[in-house]
Amino acid sequence: MDKFIIKGGEKLSGCVEVSGAKNAALPIISAAILGEGKTILHNIPDVKDIRTIIKILEYLGASVKYSNNTMEIDPSGINRYTAPYEFVSTMRGSICLLGPLLAKYKKAQFSMPGGCVIGPRPIDLHIRGLQRLGVDVKIEDGYIIADARKGLKGNYVFLGGTFGSSVLATVNVMCASTLARGTTVIEFAACEPEVSDLANFLVRMGAKISGIGSPCITIEGVKRLNGVEYSVIPDRIETGTFILAGAITGGNICVKKCQPSHIGAFIERLVETGISVKTGKNFVRIKGKSEWKAVDIVTFSYPGFPTDLQAQMMAFLSLADGVSVITEKVFPERFIHAGELNRLGASIQLDGSRAIVRGVKKLFGARVMASDLRASAALVLAGLAADGTTEVSRIYHLFRGYQNFENKLRQIGANIKREKDTLQ
Repeated sequence: MDKFIIKGGEKLSGCVEVSGAKNAALPIISAAILGEGKTILHNIPDVKDIRTIIKILEYLGASVKYSNNTMEIDPSGINRYTAPYEFVSTMRGSICLLGPLLAKYKKAQFSMPGGCVIGPRPIDLHIRGLQRLGVDVKIEDGYIIADARKGLKGNYVFLGGTFGSSVLATVNVMCASTLARGTTVIEFAACEPEVSDLANFLVRMGAKISGIGSPCITIEGVKRLNGVEYSVIPDRIETGTFILAGAITGGNICVKKCQPSHIGAFIERLVETGISVKTGKNFVRIKGKSEWKAVDIVTFSYPGFPTDLQAQMMAFLSLADGVSVITEKVFPERFIHAGELNRLGASIQLDGSRAIVRGVKKLFGARVMASDLRASAALVLAGLAADGTTEVSRIYHLFRGYQNFENKLRQIGANIKREKDTLQ
Protein backbone atom coordinates (compact mmCIF):
# COMPACT_ATOMS: atom_id res chain seq x y z
CA MET A 1 0.00 0.00 0.00
CA ASP A 2 0.96 3.64 -0.46
CA LYS A 3 1.06 6.49 2.00
CA PHE A 4 1.34 10.27 1.81
CA ILE A 5 4.19 12.11 3.48
CA ILE A 6 3.28 15.75 4.06
CA LYS A 7 5.50 18.50 5.38
CA GLY A 8 3.13 21.10 6.75
CA GLY A 9 3.33 24.84 7.06
CA GLU A 10 3.24 25.87 3.40
CA LYS A 11 0.65 28.49 2.43
CA LEU A 12 -1.00 27.27 -0.74
CA SER A 13 -1.41 29.69 -3.61
CA GLY A 14 -2.33 29.61 -7.29
CA CYS A 15 -5.05 27.93 -9.32
CA VAL A 16 -6.34 24.38 -9.43
CA GLU A 17 -8.92 22.82 -11.77
CA VAL A 18 -11.70 20.53 -10.61
CA SER A 19 -12.38 17.16 -12.28
CA GLY A 20 -15.76 15.74 -13.20
CA ALA A 21 -18.09 14.63 -10.42
CA LYS A 22 -17.60 10.98 -9.53
CA ASN A 23 -21.02 10.85 -7.88
CA ALA A 24 -22.66 12.14 -11.07
CA ALA A 25 -20.56 10.03 -13.42
CA LEU A 26 -21.41 6.67 -11.83
CA PRO A 27 -25.22 6.93 -12.29
CA ILE A 28 -24.83 8.43 -15.78
CA ILE A 29 -22.44 5.67 -16.89
CA SER A 30 -24.92 3.13 -15.51
CA ALA A 31 -27.86 4.80 -17.26
CA ALA A 32 -25.98 4.74 -20.58
CA ILE A 33 -26.96 1.07 -20.98
CA LEU A 34 -30.58 2.24 -21.42
CA GLY A 35 -29.75 3.73 -24.81
CA GLU A 36 -29.93 2.08 -28.19
CA GLY A 37 -26.51 2.69 -29.71
CA LYS A 38 -23.31 4.12 -28.32
CA THR A 39 -23.05 6.87 -25.72
CA ILE A 40 -20.04 9.18 -25.40
CA LEU A 41 -19.41 10.83 -22.03
CA HIS A 42 -16.96 13.65 -21.31
CA ASN A 43 -15.41 14.94 -18.07
CA ILE A 44 -15.35 11.48 -16.48
CA PRO A 45 -12.80 11.50 -13.64
CA ASP A 46 -10.09 8.84 -13.68
CA VAL A 47 -10.64 7.43 -10.20
CA LYS A 48 -10.91 3.92 -8.79
CA ASP A 49 -14.72 3.87 -8.60
CA ILE A 50 -14.95 4.67 -12.32
CA ARG A 51 -12.55 1.84 -13.11
CA THR A 52 -14.73 -0.48 -11.00
CA ILE A 53 -17.95 0.41 -12.83
CA ILE A 54 -16.14 -0.19 -16.13
CA LYS A 55 -15.21 -3.70 -14.94
CA ILE A 56 -18.85 -4.39 -14.05
CA LEU A 57 -20.11 -3.17 -17.42
CA GLU A 58 -17.55 -5.28 -19.24
CA TYR A 59 -18.52 -8.29 -17.11
CA LEU A 60 -22.14 -7.73 -18.17
CA GLY A 61 -21.02 -7.73 -21.82
CA ALA A 62 -20.91 -4.04 -22.67
CA SER A 63 -18.03 -2.55 -24.65
CA VAL A 64 -16.31 0.36 -22.89
CA LYS A 65 -13.50 2.57 -24.20
CA TYR A 66 -12.01 5.10 -21.79
CA SER A 67 -9.13 7.56 -22.17
CA ASN A 68 -8.41 11.23 -21.42
CA ASN A 69 -11.59 11.54 -19.31
CA THR A 70 -13.83 10.52 -22.23
CA MET A 71 -15.79 7.29 -22.23
CA GLU A 72 -17.61 5.45 -25.02
CA ILE A 73 -20.17 2.86 -23.96
CA ASP A 74 -21.80 0.35 -26.31
CA PRO A 75 -24.39 -1.76 -24.43
CA SER A 76 -25.36 -3.93 -27.42
CA GLY A 77 -23.37 -6.94 -26.18
CA ILE A 78 -24.88 -7.15 -22.69
CA ASN A 79 -25.83 -10.76 -21.99
CA ARG A 80 -25.41 -10.99 -18.22
CA TYR A 81 -27.53 -9.30 -15.56
CA THR A 82 -25.64 -10.14 -12.37
CA ALA A 83 -23.28 -7.93 -10.36
CA PRO A 84 -21.16 -10.32 -8.25
CA TYR A 85 -20.00 -9.74 -4.69
CA GLU A 86 -16.37 -9.07 -5.66
CA PHE A 87 -17.47 -5.92 -7.51
CA VAL A 88 -20.25 -4.65 -5.26
CA SER A 89 -18.21 -5.19 -2.08
CA THR A 90 -15.62 -2.64 -3.25
CA MET A 91 -18.11 0.02 -4.36
CA ARG A 92 -21.64 0.36 -3.01
CA GLY A 93 -22.42 2.87 -5.76
CA SER A 94 -22.58 0.02 -8.27
CA ILE A 95 -26.16 -0.54 -7.06
CA CYS A 96 -27.16 2.30 -9.41
CA LEU A 97 -27.02 -0.26 -12.25
CA LEU A 98 -30.06 -2.03 -10.79
CA GLY A 99 -32.69 0.36 -12.19
CA PRO A 100 -31.24 0.53 -15.73
CA LEU A 101 -30.92 -3.27 -15.95
CA LEU A 102 -34.53 -3.77 -14.87
CA ALA A 103 -35.82 -1.09 -17.26
CA LYS A 104 -34.12 -2.46 -20.35
CA TYR A 105 -33.50 -6.14 -19.67
CA LYS A 106 -36.31 -6.83 -17.14
CA LYS A 107 -34.08 -8.71 -14.70
CA ALA A 108 -31.13 -8.14 -12.43
CA GLN A 109 -29.26 -9.90 -9.67
CA PHE A 110 -27.07 -7.88 -7.30
CA SER A 111 -24.98 -8.84 -4.34
CA MET A 112 -26.22 -7.10 -1.20
CA PRO A 113 -23.88 -4.13 -0.59
CA GLY A 114 -23.34 -4.96 3.09
CA GLY A 115 -21.97 -2.64 5.78
CA CYS A 116 -19.97 0.54 5.49
CA VAL A 117 -17.40 2.23 7.69
CA ILE A 118 -19.28 5.56 7.63
CA GLY A 119 -22.48 3.95 8.90
CA PRO A 120 -25.42 1.87 7.69
CA ARG A 121 -26.83 2.64 4.25
CA PRO A 122 -29.87 0.36 3.87
CA ILE A 123 -31.31 -0.40 0.45
CA ASP A 124 -34.92 -0.71 1.61
CA LEU A 125 -35.87 2.46 -0.29
CA HIS A 126 -34.48 1.01 -3.52
CA ILE A 127 -36.48 -2.18 -3.10
CA ARG A 128 -39.68 -0.43 -2.01
CA GLY A 129 -39.51 2.03 -4.89
CA LEU A 130 -38.90 -0.65 -7.52
CA GLN A 131 -41.68 -2.81 -6.10
CA ARG A 132 -44.07 0.11 -6.60
CA LEU A 133 -43.21 -0.08 -10.31
CA GLY A 134 -44.09 -3.78 -10.46
CA VAL A 135 -40.71 -5.40 -9.81
CA ASP A 136 -40.73 -8.73 -7.97
CA VAL A 137 -37.87 -8.67 -5.45
CA LYS A 138 -36.50 -11.40 -3.21
CA ILE A 139 -33.30 -11.82 -1.22
CA GLU A 140 -31.47 -15.14 -1.53
CA ASP A 141 -27.93 -16.12 -0.48
CA GLY A 142 -26.91 -12.48 -0.04
CA TYR A 143 -28.24 -11.42 -3.44
CA ILE A 144 -31.07 -9.13 -4.49
CA ILE A 145 -32.95 -11.02 -7.22
CA ALA A 146 -35.21 -8.64 -9.13
CA ASP A 147 -37.64 -9.61 -11.89
CA ALA A 148 -39.59 -7.14 -14.06
CA ARG A 149 -40.63 -9.51 -16.83
CA LYS A 150 -44.31 -8.81 -16.12
CA GLY A 151 -43.57 -5.25 -17.21
CA LEU A 152 -42.84 -2.00 -15.39
CA LYS A 153 -45.78 0.28 -14.77
CA GLY A 154 -45.66 3.91 -13.60
CA ASN A 155 -46.85 4.65 -10.08
CA TYR A 156 -46.61 7.05 -7.16
CA VAL A 157 -43.35 6.39 -5.29
CA PHE A 158 -42.48 7.95 -1.93
CA LEU A 159 -38.76 7.81 -1.15
CA GLY A 160 -38.50 9.49 2.25
CA GLY A 161 -36.22 7.64 4.65
CA THR A 162 -35.10 7.92 8.26
CA PHE A 163 -32.31 10.36 7.36
CA GLY A 164 -34.02 12.16 4.48
CA SER A 165 -34.03 11.37 0.79
CA SER A 166 -31.81 8.77 -0.87
CA VAL A 167 -29.71 9.72 -3.90
CA LEU A 168 -29.18 6.22 -5.25
CA ALA A 169 -32.78 5.11 -4.58
CA THR A 170 -33.94 8.17 -6.56
CA VAL A 171 -31.48 7.26 -9.32
CA ASN A 172 -32.71 3.67 -9.56
CA VAL A 173 -36.42 4.50 -9.55
CA MET A 174 -35.96 7.33 -12.05
CA CYS A 175 -34.00 5.14 -14.46
CA ALA A 176 -36.48 2.28 -14.16
CA SER A 177 -39.38 4.67 -14.78
CA THR A 178 -38.04 6.00 -18.07
CA LEU A 179 -39.07 2.84 -19.95
CA ALA A 180 -42.11 1.96 -17.81
CA ARG A 181 -45.69 2.16 -19.06
CA GLY A 182 -47.47 5.29 -17.87
CA THR A 183 -46.43 8.03 -15.47
CA THR A 184 -44.30 7.80 -12.33
CA VAL A 185 -44.24 10.48 -9.64
CA ILE A 186 -41.30 10.32 -7.24
CA GLU A 187 -42.12 12.19 -4.02
CA PHE A 188 -39.30 13.12 -1.63
CA ALA A 189 -36.80 12.64 -4.43
CA ALA A 190 -33.18 13.59 -3.75
CA CYS A 191 -32.38 17.09 -5.08
CA GLU A 192 -28.60 16.77 -5.31
CA PRO A 193 -26.95 18.25 -8.43
CA GLU A 194 -25.76 14.76 -9.33
CA VAL A 195 -29.40 13.58 -9.53
CA SER A 196 -30.30 16.57 -11.71
CA ASP A 197 -27.32 15.82 -13.95
CA LEU A 198 -28.57 12.26 -14.43
CA ALA A 199 -32.09 13.56 -15.20
CA ASN A 200 -30.71 15.98 -17.79
CA PHE A 201 -28.73 13.14 -19.35
CA LEU A 202 -31.84 10.95 -19.55
CA VAL A 203 -33.78 13.80 -21.17
CA ARG A 204 -30.99 14.11 -23.74
CA MET A 205 -31.51 10.38 -24.44
CA GLY A 206 -35.22 10.95 -25.05
CA ALA A 207 -36.77 10.53 -21.60
CA LYS A 208 -39.68 12.73 -20.50
CA ILE A 209 -38.88 14.11 -17.06
CA SER A 210 -40.21 17.20 -15.29
CA GLY A 211 -39.54 18.66 -11.85
CA ILE A 212 -35.79 18.22 -12.23
CA GLY A 213 -33.98 19.59 -9.17
CA SER A 214 -37.12 19.47 -7.00
CA PRO A 215 -38.30 16.88 -4.44
CA CYS A 216 -41.15 15.88 -6.78
CA ILE A 217 -40.05 14.39 -10.11
CA THR A 218 -42.47 13.19 -12.76
CA ILE A 219 -41.43 10.69 -15.44
CA GLU A 220 -43.57 9.74 -18.41
CA GLY A 221 -42.43 6.40 -19.75
CA VAL A 222 -41.22 6.14 -23.34
CA LYS A 223 -40.61 3.11 -25.53
CA ARG A 224 -37.00 3.82 -26.42
CA LEU A 225 -33.95 5.80 -25.37
CA ASN A 226 -30.98 6.59 -27.61
CA GLY A 227 -27.25 6.81 -27.14
CA VAL A 228 -26.04 10.43 -26.91
CA GLU A 229 -23.02 12.63 -26.19
CA TYR A 230 -22.93 14.35 -22.81
CA SER A 231 -20.56 16.10 -20.39
CA VAL A 232 -20.70 15.46 -16.63
CA ILE A 233 -20.83 18.32 -14.11
CA PRO A 234 -17.74 19.26 -12.05
CA ASP A 235 -17.21 17.69 -8.64
CA ARG A 236 -18.61 19.91 -5.88
CA ILE A 237 -16.92 17.86 -3.13
CA GLU A 238 -13.51 18.20 -4.77
CA THR A 239 -14.24 21.91 -5.11
CA GLY A 240 -14.91 22.25 -1.39
CA THR A 241 -11.89 20.13 -0.50
CA PHE A 242 -9.48 22.39 -2.41
CA ILE A 243 -11.12 25.53 -1.04
CA LEU A 244 -10.49 24.20 2.48
CA ALA A 245 -6.91 23.26 1.55
CA GLY A 246 -6.31 26.92 0.80
CA ALA A 247 -8.18 28.15 3.86
CA ILE A 248 -6.57 25.81 6.41
CA THR A 249 -3.08 26.85 5.27
CA GLY A 250 -3.87 30.56 5.25
CA GLY A 251 -3.34 30.55 1.51
CA ASN A 252 -4.80 32.35 -1.47
CA ILE A 253 -6.12 30.03 -4.17
CA CYS A 254 -8.55 29.96 -7.07
CA VAL A 255 -10.55 26.80 -7.78
CA LYS A 256 -11.50 26.75 -11.47
CA LYS A 257 -13.90 24.78 -13.68
CA CYS A 258 -16.37 24.36 -10.81
CA GLN A 259 -19.99 25.35 -10.12
CA PRO A 260 -20.16 27.45 -6.94
CA SER A 261 -23.97 27.30 -6.95
CA HIS A 262 -23.69 23.62 -6.01
CA ILE A 263 -21.97 24.37 -2.68
CA GLY A 264 -23.94 27.35 -1.42
CA ALA A 265 -24.42 26.05 2.15
CA PHE A 266 -20.72 25.22 2.44
CA ILE A 267 -19.62 28.65 1.18
CA GLU A 268 -22.04 30.38 3.58
CA ARG A 269 -20.52 28.58 6.58
CA LEU A 270 -16.98 29.29 5.38
CA VAL A 271 -17.75 33.01 5.09
CA GLU A 272 -19.11 32.92 8.66
CA THR A 273 -15.68 31.79 9.86
CA GLY A 274 -14.21 35.00 8.45
CA ILE A 275 -12.62 33.60 5.29
CA SER A 276 -12.88 35.87 2.24
CA VAL A 277 -14.69 34.10 -0.60
CA LYS A 278 -15.31 35.42 -4.11
CA THR A 279 -17.35 33.42 -6.60
CA GLY A 280 -17.93 33.63 -10.34
CA LYS A 281 -19.82 31.50 -12.81
CA ASN A 282 -17.19 28.74 -12.78
CA PHE A 283 -14.62 29.68 -10.14
CA VAL A 284 -14.17 30.27 -6.41
CA ARG A 285 -11.36 32.39 -5.06
CA ILE A 286 -10.52 32.36 -1.36
CA LYS A 287 -8.10 34.44 0.66
CA GLY A 288 -7.05 32.74 3.86
CA LYS A 289 -6.31 34.27 7.26
CA SER A 290 -4.07 33.41 10.16
CA GLU A 291 -7.13 33.05 12.41
CA TRP A 292 -10.78 32.15 11.82
CA LYS A 293 -13.90 31.75 13.93
CA ALA A 294 -15.73 28.62 15.02
CA VAL A 295 -19.13 27.84 13.48
CA ASP A 296 -21.75 25.16 13.98
CA ILE A 297 -22.46 22.74 11.13
CA VAL A 298 -25.43 20.46 10.49
CA THR A 299 -25.14 18.11 7.55
CA PHE A 300 -28.27 17.37 5.56
CA SER A 301 -29.52 16.45 2.13
CA TYR A 302 -28.99 19.00 -0.64
CA PRO A 303 -29.17 21.98 -0.53
CA GLY A 304 -27.96 21.54 3.04
CA PHE A 305 -24.34 21.25 4.11
CA PRO A 306 -22.97 18.12 2.37
CA THR A 307 -22.01 15.17 4.53
CA ASP A 308 -19.14 14.53 2.09
CA LEU A 309 -17.49 17.78 3.26
CA GLN A 310 -18.05 17.18 6.96
CA ALA A 311 -14.67 15.51 7.63
CA GLN A 312 -12.71 18.18 5.72
CA MET A 313 -14.61 20.95 7.53
CA MET A 314 -13.86 19.27 10.86
CA ALA A 315 -10.14 19.44 10.08
CA PHE A 316 -10.49 23.15 9.27
CA LEU A 317 -12.54 23.91 12.40
CA SER A 318 -10.04 22.09 14.60
CA LEU A 319 -7.89 25.24 14.24
CA ALA A 320 -10.73 27.75 14.64
CA ASP A 321 -11.03 30.25 17.47
CA GLY A 322 -13.76 28.87 19.72
CA VAL A 323 -15.95 25.78 19.90
CA SER A 324 -17.78 24.32 16.90
CA VAL A 325 -20.52 21.72 17.05
CA ILE A 326 -20.88 19.45 14.01
CA THR A 327 -24.13 17.49 13.84
CA GLU A 328 -24.26 14.64 11.34
CA LYS A 329 -27.83 14.10 10.10
CA VAL A 330 -27.04 11.94 7.08
CA PHE A 331 -24.64 9.31 8.47
CA PRO A 332 -24.73 9.74 12.28
CA GLU A 333 -21.74 7.42 12.77
CA ARG A 334 -19.46 9.18 10.27
CA PHE A 335 -16.85 10.37 12.75
CA ILE A 336 -14.01 7.83 12.58
CA HIS A 337 -11.67 10.58 11.37
CA ALA A 338 -12.13 12.49 14.66
CA GLY A 339 -9.81 10.15 16.54
CA GLU A 340 -7.12 10.46 13.88
CA LEU A 341 -7.39 14.25 13.88
CA ASN A 342 -6.92 14.14 17.66
CA ARG A 343 -3.64 12.29 17.05
CA LEU A 344 -2.50 15.44 15.24
CA GLY A 345 -3.35 17.58 18.26
CA ALA A 346 -6.99 18.44 17.59
CA SER A 347 -9.47 18.53 20.47
CA ILE A 348 -12.61 16.73 19.31
CA GLN A 349 -15.15 15.01 21.55
CA LEU A 350 -17.92 12.81 20.18
CA ASP A 351 -21.43 12.85 21.59
CA GLY A 352 -23.64 10.51 19.57
CA SER A 353 -24.31 12.15 16.21
CA ARG A 354 -22.48 15.32 17.30
CA ALA A 355 -18.82 16.24 17.35
CA ILE A 356 -17.69 19.03 19.66
CA VAL A 357 -14.61 20.65 18.17
CA ARG A 358 -12.58 22.92 20.45
CA GLY A 359 -10.19 24.91 18.35
CA VAL A 360 -6.48 24.59 19.10
CA LYS A 361 -3.62 26.91 18.20
CA LYS A 362 -1.58 24.31 16.33
CA LEU A 363 -1.65 20.83 14.90
CA PHE A 364 1.45 18.65 14.96
CA GLY A 365 2.62 16.07 12.46
CA ALA A 366 2.07 12.41 13.28
CA ARG A 367 1.34 9.07 11.65
CA VAL A 368 -2.39 8.65 10.98
CA MET A 369 -4.60 6.17 9.16
CA ALA A 370 -7.41 6.92 6.70
CA SER A 371 -10.70 5.05 7.17
CA ASP A 372 -12.72 6.17 4.14
CA LEU A 373 -12.66 8.47 1.12
CA ARG A 374 -13.49 11.82 2.75
CA ALA A 375 -11.60 11.04 5.97
CA SER A 376 -8.51 10.60 3.80
CA ALA A 377 -8.93 14.11 2.42
CA ALA A 378 -9.49 15.53 5.91
CA LEU A 379 -6.26 14.02 7.22
CA VAL A 380 -4.33 15.39 4.25
CA LEU A 381 -5.74 18.88 4.91
CA ALA A 382 -4.79 18.65 8.57
CA GLY A 383 -1.31 17.51 7.59
CA LEU A 384 -0.91 20.51 5.28
CA ALA A 385 -1.54 22.83 8.25
CA ALA A 386 0.37 20.88 10.89
CA ASP A 387 3.84 21.65 12.18
CA GLY A 388 6.30 18.96 11.11
CA THR A 389 5.71 15.84 9.05
CA THR A 390 2.47 13.88 8.76
CA GLU A 391 2.20 10.39 7.31
CA VAL A 392 -1.24 9.32 6.07
CA SER A 393 -1.55 5.58 5.45
CA ARG A 394 -4.25 3.59 3.63
CA ILE A 395 -4.65 6.39 1.09
CA TYR A 396 -6.16 3.93 -1.40
CA HIS A 397 -9.50 5.17 -0.04
CA LEU A 398 -8.75 8.61 -1.44
CA PHE A 399 -8.16 7.37 -4.97
CA ARG A 400 -11.78 6.22 -5.15
CA GLY A 401 -12.91 9.81 -5.60
CA TYR A 402 -10.07 12.26 -6.32
CA GLN A 403 -8.15 12.38 -9.59
CA ASN A 404 -4.44 13.36 -9.38
CA PHE A 405 -5.01 14.65 -5.85
CA GLU A 406 -1.41 15.03 -4.71
CA ASN A 407 -0.33 16.44 -8.09
CA LYS A 408 -3.00 19.12 -7.92
CA LEU A 409 -1.94 19.99 -4.38
CA ARG A 410 1.69 20.26 -5.48
CA GLN A 411 0.62 22.64 -8.25
CA ILE A 412 -0.52 25.11 -5.59
CA GLY A 413 2.51 24.70 -3.35
CA ALA A 414 1.89 21.69 -1.10
CA ASN A 415 4.87 19.63 0.06
CA ILE A 416 3.35 16.18 -0.40
CA LYS A 417 4.67 12.96 -1.88
CA ARG A 418 3.51 9.38 -2.20
CA GLU A 419 5.63 6.47 -0.98
CA LYS A 420 5.25 2.76 -0.36
CA ASP A 421 4.12 2.04 3.19
CA THR A 422 6.44 -0.65 4.46
CA LEU A 423 4.60 -0.95 7.78
CA GLN A 424 1.33 -2.18 6.22
